[in-house]
Amino acid sequence: METLRRTLHERGFRMTPQRQLVLDAVQRLGHATPEQICGAVQRQAPAVNITTVYRTLDLLERLGVVRHTHLGHGAPTYSAHEHEHVHLVCHRCGEVAEVPTELLDDVARRLRAEYGFRLDATHVALSGACSNCADEADATDATEEDR
Repeated sequence: METLRRTLHERGFRMTPQRQLVLDAVQRLGHATPEQICGAVQRQAPAVNITTVYRTLDLLERLGVVRHTHLGHGAPTYSAHEHEHVHLVCHRCGEVAEVPTELLDDVARRLRAEYGFRLDATHVALSGACSNCADEADATDATEEDR
């Protein structure tokens, strides 16, 4: 926390109570939308509005303290920077699983070698079907094929 306070000060910012509340909410909630973060902050400080939360999240992301990920069609979710993993999002039931970023190492190497693209695997969400939904779909497909 002292490192963040020093970083803010070096860039001409202060660690305000609102910024501290937003950061605490992000760390406590794990993956949360700005609206969810705002709700958590407002339980402690009702006067903090959504605009303040968005501005704070933007600042904290520019400082490398938090990061956002788009897990689907809705609002982005924010998590603490050290919370690094790839998200697997089931497009049927909405479940979000976390897997190690190392699973994409081969893809990252190939993208770099063939396209010069440097992948940020900590900022990735892959959509598909979780094991339960895939099993249900397979069972449904098998039943329909028997008809």
